[in-house]
Amino acid sequence: MSANSHSIKQAIFNRRMVICIFCGFTSGLPLYILLQLVPAWLKDGGVSLAEIGLFALTQFPYVWKFVWAPLMDYFSFPMLGRRRGWMLVTQLILLFCIAALGFIDPATNLKQVVYLCVTIAFMSASLDIVIDAYRREILPDHELGLGNSVHINAYRIAGLVPGSLSLFLADHIPWEMVFMITSAFMLFGIGLTLTIQEPGNIQIKRLSLKESIVDPFKEFFQRQGVLRATEILLFMLLYKVGDSMATALSTPFYLEMGYSMTQIGLVAKHAGLWPMIIGGMIGGIIMVKIGINKALWIFGAIQMASILGFAYLSSVSEPGLWLLGMVISFEYLGVGLGTAAFVAYMARTTNIRYTATQLALFTALTALPRTFLNASTGYIVEDIGWTQFYIFCAIIAIPGMLLLFRVAPWNGDGGMPSAAKEKESGPQEISFEKS
Repeated sequence: MSANSHSIKQAIFNRRMVICIFCGFTSGLPLYILLQLVPAWLKDGGVSLAEIGLFALTQFPYVWKFVWAPLMDYFSFPMLGRRRGWMLVTQLILLFCIAALGFIDPATNLKQVVYLCVTIAFMSASLDIVIDAYRREILPDHELGLGNSVHINAYRIAGLVPGSLSLFLADHIPWEMVFMITSAFMLFGIGLTLTIQEPGNIQIKRLSLKESIVDPFKEFFQRQGVLRATEILLFMLLYKVGDSMATALSTPFYLEMGYSMTQIGLVAKHAGLWPMIIGGMIGGIIMVKIGINKALWIFGAIQMASILGFAYLSSVSEPGLWLLGMVISFEYLGVGLGTAAFVAYMARTTNIRYTATQLALFTALTALPRTFLNASTGYIVEDIGWTQFYIFCAIIAIPGMLLLFRVAPWNGDGGMPSAAKEKESGPQEISFEKS
């Protein structure tokens, strides 16, 4: 109800939303480089499909980022501060590591590629930690749903650089130049970091290192109860598992279907842009009307159905570009809707005193299937084929939907964050006291 009392115009047109756009873009770019550009580069370099699938294991830092998240809450940098300092350090390292990829021959130096991809994943996961915490700390509660939707859309739009522009360039210029141009887009995030300020709406007194590590997990299980907390974590693990596996080898799939890199860049990636944006923004608006719980049910069903579009595409002998565009558009619409509700649910579940660590834990669980289960996708496809693979991905999405009966019942609380609020004080008056 508080969200309705605020002006929609004021909620949309403010500096916080601009920050969400730039943060979302710079957060998503490294991940999509690993998911979309690196597989295409490896396949072009003669690496086998099974080995490309195993490259998903290089993304293990996304799964374990909650381990070092407390350190990013504890340590800060002189001059820049806690959030801005970590942003700048991770962005600068990513800038140079992404550019360095193009100077390696994957056919003869695959081990070096692995090391560099692990470094990119580690820095990208660390950047996600600090950006998620920063976004949660600067957004008032009534802007949380909209801010997360804006962040998600910018995050997805970042995928157009490695998944569209870079693939198009790869048909015309050497890979060294492709990766250098792609890495240059990190400068947008670096420029933002140098112009923003540390969150000023929270009084922060440094916790002890032990408290920084223990308290976020302790608070979550005490607030939710052990059984419900376990169910919530299991839900976060399984809700997007089918969609994650279905998109793990999307670029190699398009290439095997006979599409060129230019066609993939110009048609396949752009076909998802507007459905993705529309899905994310409509999802945010719908959640205001029906609540997060019902949105998780409806959007999850659409997300699961969109996987079957890939199964149909793989069964067509000579698929045209129009069919590819339709399948991708439906998939991105489902992802935009499902992700909007899912991220809002995660934000609602956090306590603002422990944003970095708790959000790192939640988002790490969502990355677990992408890292470990996706490593097997190449072998699965080689064994059963593309059509059966996508049907399998749709089936394994069912357990996550069934958990909604426990963690987000249809007629349950659909409001924006309440569980994570302090009963006596909002985010403007929270202090981290050292005992």
